[in-house]
Amino acid sequence: MGNSYAGQLKTTRFEEVLHNSIEASLRSNNLVPRPIFSQLYLEAEQQLAALEGGSRVDNEEEEEEGEGGLETNSPPNPFQLHPPPEGCCTTDGFCQAGKDLRLVSISNEPIDVPVGFLLVGAKSPSLPDHLLVCAVDKRFLPDDNGHNALLGFSGNCVGCGKKGFCYFTEFSNHINLKLTTQPKKQKHLKYYLVRNAQGTLTKGPLICWKGSEFRSRQIPTSTCSGSFFPALESTAAFPSEPIPGTNPSILTGAQQAGILSNSGPPKKRHKGWSPESPSAPDGGYPQGGGNRAKYAADQVPLMEDLEQIFLRSWRESHLTEIRQYQQAPPQPFPPAPSAAAPVTSAQLPWLASLAASSCNDSVHVIECAYSLAEGLSEMFRLLVEGKLAKTNYVVIICACRSAAIDSCIAVTGKYQARILSESLLTPAEYQKEVNYELVTGKVDSLGAFFSTLCPEGDIDILLDKFHQENQGHISSSLTASSVTKAASLDVSGTPVCTSYHLEPHSIRPFQLAVAQKLLSHVCSIADSSTQNLDLGSFEKVDFLICIPPSEVTYQQTLFHVWHSGVLLELGLEKEHMTKQRVEQYVLKLDAEAQTKFKAFLQNSFQNPHTLFVLIHDHAHWDLVSSAVHNLYSQSDPSVGLVDRLLNCREVKEAPNIVTLHVTSFPYALQTQHTLISPYNEIHWPASCSNGVDLYHENKKYFGLSEFIESTLSGHSLPLLRYDSSFEAMVTALGKRFPRLHSAVIRTFVLVQHYAAALMAVSGLPQMKNYTSVETLEITQNLLNSPKQCPCGHGLMVLLRVPCSPLAAVAYERLAHVRARLALEEHFEIILGSPSSGVTVGKHFVKQLRMWQKIEDVEWRPQTYLELEGLPCILIFSGMDPHGESLPRSLRYCDLRLINSSCLVRTALEQELGLAAYFVSNEVPLEKGARNEALESDAEKLSSTDNEDEELGTEGSTLEKRSPMKRERSHSHDSASSSLSSKASGSALGGESSAQPTGLPQGEHARSPQPCGPTEEGRAPGEKQRPRASQGPPSAISRHSPGLTPQPDCSLKTSQRSVQVSVTSSCSQLSSSSGSSSSSVAPAAGMWVLQASQCSLTKACRQPPIVFLPKLVYDMVVSTDSSGLPKAASLLPSPSVMWASSFRPLLSKTMTSTEQSLYYRQWTVPRPNHMDYGNRAEGRVDGFHPRRLLLSGPPQIGKTGAYLQFLSVLSRMLVRLTEVDVYDEEEININLREESDWHYLQLSDPWPDLELFKKLPFDYIIHDPKYEDASLICSHYQSIKSEDRGMSRKPEDLYVRRQTARMRLSKYAAYNTYHHCEQCHQYMGFHPRYQLYESTLHAFAFSYSMLGEEIQLHFIIPKSKEHHFVFSQPGGQLESMRLPLVTDKSHEYIKSPTFTPTTGRHEHGLFNLYHAMDGASHLHVLVVKEYEMAIYKKYWPNHIMLVLPSIFNSAGVGAAHFLIKELSYHNLELERNRQEELGIKPQDIWPFIVISDDSCVMWNVVDVDSAGERSREFSWSERNVSLKHIMQHIEAAPNITHYALLGLRKWSSKTRASEVREPFSRCHVHNFIILNVDLTQNVQYNQNRFLCDDVDFNLRVHSAGLLLCRFNRFSVMKKQIVVGGHRSFHITSKVSDNSAAVVPAQYICAPDSKHTFLAAPAQLLLEKFLQHHSHHFFPLSLKNHDHPVLSVDCYLNLGSQISVCYVSSRPHSLNISCSDLLFSGLLLYLCDSFVGASFLKKFHFLKGATLCVICQDRSSLRQTVVRLELEDEWQFRLRDEFQTANAREDRPLFFLTGRHI
Repeated sequence: MGNSYAGQLKTTRFEEVLHNSIEASLRSNNLVPRPIFSQLYLEAEQQLAALEGGSRVDNEEEEEEGEGGLETNSPPNPFQLHPPPEGCCTTDGFCQAGKDLRLVSISNEPIDVPVGFLLVGAKSPSLPDHLLVCAVDKRFLPDDNGHNALLGFSGNCVGCGKKGFCYFTEFSNHINLKLTTQPKKQKHLKYYLVRNAQGTLTKGPLICWKGSEFRSRQIPTSTCSGSFFPALESTAAFPSEPIPGTNPSILTGAQQAGILSNSGPPKKRHKGWSPESPSAPDGGYPQGGGNRAKYAADQVPLMEDLEQIFLRSWRESHLTEIRQYQQAPPQPFPPAPSAAAPVTSAQLPWLASLAASSCNDSVHVIECAYSLAEGLSEMFRLLVEGKLAKTNYVVIICACRSAAIDSCIAVTGKYQARILSESLLTPAEYQKEVNYELVTGKVDSLGAFFSTLCPEGDIDILLDKFHQENQGHISSSLTASSVTKAASLDVSGTPVCTSYHLEPHSIRPFQLAVAQKLLSHVCSIADSSTQNLDLGSFEKVDFLICIPPSEVTYQQTLFHVWHSGVLLELGLEKEHMTKQRVEQYVLKLDAEAQTKFKAFLQNSFQNPHTLFVLIHDHAHWDLVSSAVHNLYSQSDPSVGLVDRLLNCREVKEAPNIVTLHVTSFPYALQTQHTLISPYNEIHWPASCSNGVDLYHENKKYFGLSEFIESTLSGHSLPLLRYDSSFEAMVTALGKRFPRLHSAVIRTFVLVQHYAAALMAVSGLPQMKNYTSVETLEITQNLLNSPKQCPCGHGLMVLLRVPCSPLAAVAYERLAHVRARLALEEHFEIILGSPSSGVTVGKHFVKQLRMWQKIEDVEWRPQTYLELEGLPCILIFSGMDPHGESLPRSLRYCDLRLINSSCLVRTALEQELGLAAYFVSNEVPLEKGARNEALESDAEKLSSTDNEDEELGTEGSTLEKRSPMKRERSHSHDSASSSLSSKASGSALGGESSAQPTGLPQGEHARSPQPCGPTEEGRAPGEKQRPRASQGPPSAISRHSPGLTPQPDCSLKTSQRSVQVSVTSSCSQLSSSSGSSSSSVAPAAGMWVLQASQCSLTKACRQPPIVFLPKLVYDMVVSTDSSGLPKAASLLPSPSVMWASSFRPLLSKTMTSTEQSLYYRQWTVPRPNHMDYGNRAEGRVDGFHPRRLLLSGPPQIGKTGAYLQFLSVLSRMLVRLTEVDVYDEEEININLREESDWHYLQLSDPWPDLELFKKLPFDYIIHDPKYEDASLICSHYQSIKSEDRGMSRKPEDLYVRRQTARMRLSKYAAYNTYHHCEQCHQYMGFHPRYQLYESTLHAFAFSYSMLGEEIQLHFIIPKSKEHHFVFSQPGGQLESMRLPLVTDKSHEYIKSPTFTPTTGRHEHGLFNLYHAMDGASHLHVLVVKEYEMAIYKKYWPNHIMLVLPSIFNSAGVGAAHFLIKELSYHNLELERNRQEELGIKPQDIWPFIVISDDSCVMWNVVDVDSAGERSREFSWSERNVSLKHIMQHIEAAPNITHYALLGLRKWSSKTRASEVREPFSRCHVHNFIILNVDLTQNVQYNQNRFLCDDVDFNLRVHSAGLLLCRFNRFSVMKKQIVVGGHRSFHITSKVSDNSAAVVPAQYICAPDSKHTFLAAPAQLLLEKFLQHHSHHFFPLSLKNHDHPVLSVDCYLNLGSQISVCYVSSRPHSLNISCSDLLFSGLLLYLCDSFVGASFLKKFHFLKGATLCVICQDRSSLRQTVVRLELEDEWQFRLRDEFQTANAREDRPLFFLTGRHI
């Protein structure tokens, strides 16, 4: 389009669009406006776009390639850079004035942004990593859809403050972009800039330049409805509240309108449009959010001024949110309207007249000066004079200059007034009025009128005559009864139908996913710090399901509960339960509900350890406040029952009741006063993402949006229809009988149509003229369907009659007609009402029992689902459906009688939800809406759920489907096609025909001449034509919730031939009013059954056909220009009201979560709503913590989902009481030391010191976690090479470890998820108080090995300060108190417990309250500095020992080292302190406990006292408290003579031989009791990551100290899959190298160009040796007779290599090595104790290898010289290596050599 404007502006079209824009804008405060110009520009442009069909590519690349922007025909001009002025700054990132513009530099500086400008980020080619900050007039930026950016530019420099740049070229020069191509704002202005919560300016969303200036490409999709005040808009009631005089949004009607000359927008170089331009009137554009120019109070703007205002308001409206982000931290909701710009009394009437100007006299505005009475008087005068004949609405505005503005709307159109007045009746008043008309005989005149229509007199006389003539042989004249006709029989003689099968009960993947979402929400409530739900305290789950008072729904729910097996799974009932028992769990909310509910409350009170789930199904029903019931106690006792029961104080306060509201229509529970937190909403998930099914199911849900989509052009069979002939008759009778309620008229007309249709099909063909095509189709298929099936299966017709008295009339009349036509055994008529059960005649019950193979002769159907296959008309009464499900055999859903109460969203969607259906996923829909991805109407996933999956198809329906506009004139008026509108592709030649015009309305009810009955036999004999193969499924559309469909992505619908079916009443072809896309598939063709095909075959492939009133149909299928169905904008529920008339519109792309937030902001409950008084309860947010809301489309399986949720919740509670513990057999049992010495005193409670000293030390490691570790040689073992298995891959080590599931005992240790009353104080959490206070204390001591003073920090909670000594005064930490050896108290544990931990702040088992059985104990968590804050947050009442920062990357060895050194230093301090009190140093308790963070439970072995002799030895194991074990060990005699004490690791595979001897002298792991006094000179290696406990055990033993394991005590270790040593990840230091690093790469040659790794050198060393040590020690591989000699350390060389540990310390205990030949020598950081003479004691094989490891290369050489290694070992230059660390990470160096 560019800047050339050839052609004329269409004035009438402009008025329509202008009107639409103002209407939308008046209701909006910041929504994106619909662009007017894009709809209004030239006729020629529209035709061009229509011809191209929206297929032109609107992409950024296309725009950028055209150098001239949109003027693509001009030749490209190479851009010439103008030289900058002399002396100015030319530095990249700075402006020419030398000011820094880079975002990183000025992000925290205050920037002056003029009104109407936005901060954006520009990209400079020379600074690819930086954004330059610019201030740009937002009129020249696009909206969120990439449209409406004015051509040209206006910007300011934020650096030097220079303003008024009108050319982007000039501006790019000023900010030194230094471009080589033409400067274009689309290329270089990339991002909006926003301020975050800290006020820092950061990069925001991309600027959407796509298609920004292709203004005319959106083809207009609809024309103006011609009414500013939509008929029946429920908010448009009579005198309205005064409009606030300060509301700024009223004039935003201007946002989407413009009164234009023919000149179009300004040219690109037009400077007069700058905001500072003097040509703008009154100082230019409006300032701020009011979008209004500054006029005097009585001044009405001129048209020219309005042009300026309107154009400005476009740009103002939708970018306000970005502006807020620039100026303030983001807020959860858009701000409330401010009082910036009041609308004056002079301007409002003018605006209203402007808005109504294009409505063709439908709306008339009267302005009066003094009172509304004056305006009403004027209106009545005009009415009397006949001047309002064409006017439906009169708006009266009283604009007094002194007072607030009053207004009212008078409805003057007769039709509109009638509908509106009827819709104002409450349901009770509606029923009362109808009943009155029936009882008083007012309807008799209607009956008399019908009698005159029949040419042969009264229709009843005709029926009687027919009955007498045909009595006795009616069956044979029509057809034999479906049961008695000949059919294929099975071996027992019973007719067979393969299509009939009842669905087995199974959980679909969707239901399982929803159940898991519900469970995760419950867990999140429990995990929050508010202590509102203590899941750990519950042992089982119980439930109660509350449902509306519908007998069918009640029986249906009982059926679901029974067949789900949930009662058995929850352990609530035994195997053989009765129906009476199941009834205890389902509560029908009727007059008798209170007693049953009280029993539920009593049960919950008596069982505090049971979690009760109170499920409120169909939760949108009866939201009446109990206060209303109290006011009108004489009313129905069930009124307000939900509020009285579910919102009672007992339910709200019970800590063991969770309330789950379940509904398809949650809107009334999403108000400003709701009790349900938005975080506790669960929405049914979408079925697909990116065209891929998220859950594989064999059925697809067909819901409201799919029904709507079937009405779009391109679909051959619309499933939503209306009946124009029925509507015409109703309208005519409405005028004839103005005093009758329209529902009465509609019902009588429809019943008359059904009666006439039944007569026409039964042999009275003349009656066809007194029914409609739709009703005839329904009746015909109802009667024909049983004849197509050998078993007589038929279809169901649902006839919805909301008013119970009218339903009774319909039932009686149809039953009478059926009887006179002798059709009683052909189909059943069922009157269904909420208060009564299902009543079916004996003949049909017998059929159902036979089909369902039920032998019980007393059986009767109790739900509609059990009517599967029964040919019937179900007259479904009741003002609201109550959740009743319908069978698959439902073929027609006749909703023609739903009334004006449906003009709220809940009621409308509820009625349409009756037709919701599952179709088979395998077969395509026959002639129906072929949607390859029938997903849930409802939902995109919620924000708690995957909101990022929102991938809705952009563009209008019309652009997607066809190059031509496919509007149907009568597209779904089935009557405009004759009965014979089914035509085969061959009959019509398969050619596309022009769009036909519909027949005149008067002819709609006429049908073609009937065929004789003899022709009906043709269909079975005809050869069926094969259907054209269908194309592959296209991309899949997303559907917004409820009434918000989006087009599917299929660009074409494959043409299909249609199978021909000839019926008794069709012989001639007539034109169809079908889709213009192809007349091969007629739009409104009737669905007639194929012969010999059971109706159930079709049932699984095609949803029901729905007939709606024309009024409702138009509302459902019409959309606004954004594609949003107008019905979605209705008031969501009758029990709520809009918070403001000036609210934004719902958006088509909103997810369910966003819709919820919208309703939560913009709706408030009415005074009779149960949530009305919620805000007065004193809580700030008003949300109830244990209340959830599950919403999902109707009939999608919510009941199955929440029953599954109960099951998984129960399983989780059981699982919470269970834990996976390692259950592995001890390794290397067959290598245990064989010695003459055993500890044979089997009943000793403690070890005898003298006996124990004689026991040899068992060097072999038996802990299964060291299965891959090197064996340690000792005196007695003889190892065969086959004794050791193949080593495992490192990643298998964790995966393959065996675990057992154990029930947690009352003495277990817990993680942070455990909450119970007993340990709340211990944990430091209390819901009413702040977290416990704690103080940070420094504690320093010197240690010579580190060569410096060590400074540690203690975090000590106030509650734990009694464990410490502080200086007085000053409060400096001096020491940690230690008890005495002689203390005998049983109230506390003497040994302080230290637990080193990393990465397990949530999962570490630090809650020892129950494990210690409540005993006082000192427990210290040892954490790294960078994790201090997170551990303190989760464990506020625990003492923390914080390691110095130099140990942030260290392993567990550093923690063990510091724990031990700190404890010894503290022992010295305590000895000194208590010596002054007269206590001997040796009496101070010297032990500490070092425990892993995964020790969960402790056990003791009980040995039979008679079992001294081995043959009689028997034992059992039980769980005990850690307190019991610790106090037993601490009470051992001579305990201070032991250096290390430990426990056995539990295993279910433990053998008697392992516990037979009560004590062993061996390695101890996991949970050790360490004597820091005896081990003063034995240190942990602070550098170690792996096996540091084995290394330390060997040092302790070689120092001559005793290690004792208590075999009768065991510790269970929980499997924790996060944190610990797994938190160390070895990665490349080169950030862009994503390849995995394998252990072979952990070392390299010095000075090589090897990739360096980001990991500690020691970890690389240990990991390399574990996996690749055979490279250093090739002779040692599987050579256990010749181990590697390891001096002063134990390093794991892998399971295939054995080591021999020796200590170089004087007087050490070492094994005798005189007869051993070693295959290798490992010298690791050896100190001065290792000398040349020490090494000469050992003998090596020829070719044995040496590995020397040192801190640096010089130490390596010094060690070789000092130890005289070159005498016996040969070295080569290439045998030197280092760990793959950078120099600053201090790599370790290796030297290898061979023995000479």
